[in-house]
Amino acid sequence: MKGLPAETDFIVIGAGVAGLRAAIELAGAGRVLVLAKKEASNSGTQPAPGGATPGLSDEDEVILHLQDTLIAGDGLCRPEAVKTLVEEGPERIEELIAWGKQLDRHGTKLVFETEASYSHSHILRAPGDSTGGEILRALHAKVRTRKNISVLEFEFSTGLLTNLRSEDQRVTGVSLISDEGLPEEVACSAVLLATGGMGQIYRNTTNPEAATGDGVAMAFHAGAEVSDMEFIQFHPTAMCMKKAPRFLLSEALRSEGAYLRNIEMDRFMEKYHPLAEQAPGDVVARAIMHEMEVSRAKDSFVYLDLTHLNAARVQKRFPRIYATCMKHNIDITEDMIPVRPAAHFSIGGVRTDLSGKTSLAGLYAAGEAAATGVHGANRLASNALLEGLVYGARAGKAMREELMQTRSLQADRRKPRHRTGRWMRASKS
Repeated sequence: MKGLPAETDFIVIGAGVAGLRAAIELAGAGRVLVLAKKEASNSGTQPAPGGATPGLSDEDEVILHLQDTLIAGDGLCRPEAVKTLVEEGPERIEELIAWGKQLDRHGTKLVFETEASYSHSHILRAPGDSTGGEILRALHAKVRTRKNISVLEFEFSTGLLTNLRSEDQRVTGVSLISDEGLPEEVACSAVLLATGGMGQIYRNTTNPEAATGDGVAMAFHAGAEVSDMEFIQFHPTAMCMKKAPRFLLSEALRSEGAYLRNIEMDRFMEKYHPLAEQAPGDVVARAIMHEMEVSRAKDSFVYLDLTHLNAARVQKRFPRIYATCMKHNIDITEDMIPVRPAAHFSIGGVRTDLSGKTSLAGLYAAGEAAATGVHGANRLASNALLEGLVYGARAGKAMREELMQTRSLQADRRKPRHRTGRWMRASKS
């Protein structure tokens, strides 16, 4: 075994954006054990190309980001959760920049761009088209500077340990299968579930193999509340080719000017929404599904067309997408890409408050595994990365504060108690 301890102060299950950001927050208060089912770099954040991070440009007002998020959520967002996201987001982005995250710049000034469903230029991207990967790189670099954090790979968490016999039920640790295939248990003061999504329960998904909903299942089995499980967001444009993975083709391609064409090569989005290809992702996904249905083709799809765009700019702007498509003999500057919707993001999850606390004491959740109420019925493009940063930090802070309070109470109980009373002097007779 790779140093699996019998007990630690905190356990974080998942090594994506939310998990690592929480671990960094926790490191100052005790020992942090981060458990990753696969390689720590193979989280749900890493594979998504295009990726972007909502930021706050000089011209923007927080209210615009708030409004865009509420509109995308179709009236079912939790307003206070969205307000927390947009108000604390800029500080989290500034932290990442200080920790070494690279972002697109024009000279020394950050470049803000727009994306589908955004009413304004509010998006920051890393050079190229892998912002999620760049965020993880910066977080991993910061984690390596904190000696209290241990990241163990190929540790499969199977359940949450609880003190079932106690009236004050709480989570006390994690059971798992170690990298050697042995059952193990690790005790701790609190557990954070940052296990990502559950896309692998669908045939077509953009999610990595590890996204099987483990965290939500463990929480539910332990008795924690879950919510909004009916809301699964489908990405409208995943590459659709036989014997090829459902590679995510970023919504930024449509923001760049890409067209959607049906099997008859006709553009169709104007029939479904006045913004055409710039419509919200859920609208685009449903439009594509309808076009596929009316085509009556056995293995139907539509085309994403970039051939009318400047080839040099496309290659520079989307190098990873370009290279991946070339591996499948598609030159996106000359060929149209067959696409169809695929399961992409789990809106629901383990129900939490604004600090990541679940209904079960000692259990926290953040990122895609959590249901904070930020997304409502539909996630605004690119809010997932920001949610992982903001609520990962908030969950880490709450876990840290809870442990400090517990230690303070324990210290008070250990203090000697002096009996007090009156000394009475016997009177002389």
